[in-house]
Amino acid sequence: MVLDNGILQYFSPTPLLLSNTLSLAFTPILPIPYAFKICDKEHQISYEPGEDAYRFVAGGNSNWCGPVWFPINYLIIEALQKYHHYYGETLTVEFPSRSGNRLKLGQVADELSKRLISLFERGESEKRAIFPSESPFHCDEHWKDLLLFHEYFHGENGLGLGANHQGWTSLIAKLLQGITKQ
Repeated sequence: MVLDNGILQYFSPTPLLLSNTLSLAFTPILPIPYAFKICDKEHQISYEPGEDAYRFVAGGNSNWCGPVWFPINYLIIEALQKYHHYYGETLTVEFPSRSGNRLKLGQVADELSKRLISLFERGESEKRAIFPSESPFHCDEHWKDLLLFHEYFHGENGLGLGANHQGWTSLIAKLLQGITKQ
C-alpha cells in the first residue's frame, strides 16, 4: 500500500538546517505568508521559525511561540509507530516529500525521533543546538554536561526558547529509549 496524500505533500524534500550539522522537520513549500479570504476579508498565516512576532500583544505570554514543540512532535511520532504496528511493511510514504524516497511509517518515526534527539547532542563543534553560541553550557566544565528542557525550539537553528524547565521536553527520554531498543 502506498500513501501519497495528506499533510506530507505540503513540505519540500529540503530539511531545515540546524547549525550546519542538524536538520529538523521540513521546509514549507506553501507561499509565505499564506493568504486566504473569508467573507471578503484577507487573512495571513506567516512562518515564525522562533518566537512569535505577536507574543507581546497578549502581555508577553502567547500560547504559540515557535514551531518545534516536543509534545506535538512526540504525538506524531507515536501515531506513526502505532500505524506502522498495524500496517507493518505494507504501507510506505514518500519521505521527505517529493524526494522519491519511500519509507515505512516506523522508519519515518525513527527519522523524526533522531532529528529531535540531535537537538541535545553535541555537533562537530562540540556545541549543542539548544544553547546560544556563547553559552557556558558549551565550555564550562561544571555546566557542559547539563541539559535544559526548553519549552520549544527555534525551527531553523534548534535554539531552546521559552522556559527552560518544561517537563514535556523530558519526552526526549522516551525517544532515546525507543532508539536504543533497535
